[in-house]
Amino acid sequence: MNTIPVVHFRFGDVQAMAAAAGRPYTVVYDGQCKVCGRLVKLLNKWDTGDELEVIPFQNTTVLSRFPWIPATAYAEAVQLIGPGGKTWQGGEAIEQLLKILPYGLTFGWAFKVPGFGNVFGRFYRWFARNRYKFGCGEHCQMRPQKLDFGDAE
Repeated sequence: MNTIPVVHFRFGDVQAMAAAAGRPYTVVYDGQCKVCGRLVKLLNKWDTGDELEVIPFQNTTVLSRFPWIPATAYAEAVQLIGPGGKTWQGGEAIEQLLKILPYGLTFGWAFKVPGFGNVFGRFYRWFARNRYKFGCGEHCQMRPQKLDFGDAE
């Protein structure tokens, strides 16, 4: 997956907004995926510099704010939209997030290892296709009740 070229759209003489006011990057994820929801909580804690707006693709404003991203892309992979509408998806979005977030290079160095990005991209696509099997279903019932996963509201 490569970055998507920026295309600026105008609707009724109003240009579509790429990023939320005051935050240079927007992360769009699957709000119905329980694993994604847990990862978003971690991402929000990690984003101490308030660089990210994090919204589910089920948000009614997503398609109008980012009209250059096909609707099907949101269901396939996480989307990261940066300044000027530059867009990354899937494993490349994760790699870019590690460059943005504080101490992200602690993990991001792995992407400099030849071939790691390709392997991670394949893993990400496999995970994304199977994400509803993780974090919910029969195996969740086997989770010990007294463990704290940090997901209690």
